[in-house]
Amino acid sequence: MDSETILLDKEGFKFILIQKKNYKLTFSMENNFIYMPKIIDFNLIKLIYELNPDVYDKIEVNIDPSGNEAIAVILMKHFFEDLGLSQKYSFIHMKRLVEENKILFKSNSITSHRPKGLPDHVEQMAIEDFNSVCDIITPHKISFTFNIKFNSEVLIPQFAEKMVGTILFKIFKRVKQFIENIRL
Repeated sequence: MDSETILLDKEGFKFILIQKKNYKLTFSMENNFIYMPKIIDFNLIKLIYELNPDVYDKIEVNIDPSGNEAIAVILMKHFFEDLGLSQKYSFIHMKRLVEENKILFKSNSITSHRPKGLPDHVEQMAIEDFNSVCDIITPHKISFTFNIKFNSEVLIPQFAEKMVGTILFKIFKRVKQFIENIRL
């Protein structure tokens, strides 16, 4: 595949297939009442969970005292049960790097062991690489780019790509609306 395929383009949110099993998600947030780089940390994961109880069964985030590393367990709702697909979770180690006008999150799946407290029937999402780039456009506006690459053995049907895009749109629209409406 030589060119990108836009799977969803709605209200400034784009979900793009870069190449087989490799996706990009882009959107931006702006709020003139807060200094946006201050809120771009691992607590955003907790906010995503709180704003989307219909999407997640459980999120657990353990942040290193430095604030620059975290381990997260994310258990999704069982969206594709009717299709015979298993319920999925992510178990990831994340690093936060701050550069001039940019905040980066580099994430890797932890596959050496299974996190405690998950039901036996759930399966780990086969994520090979997950990175986020938060470009600081102004102190009050940030442009987000998420890149996710799945392992080569993962089968992702085309209809599922569009459904995932719709779910991601719902998640990030709620977060975007919440952050853009904060008044401090």
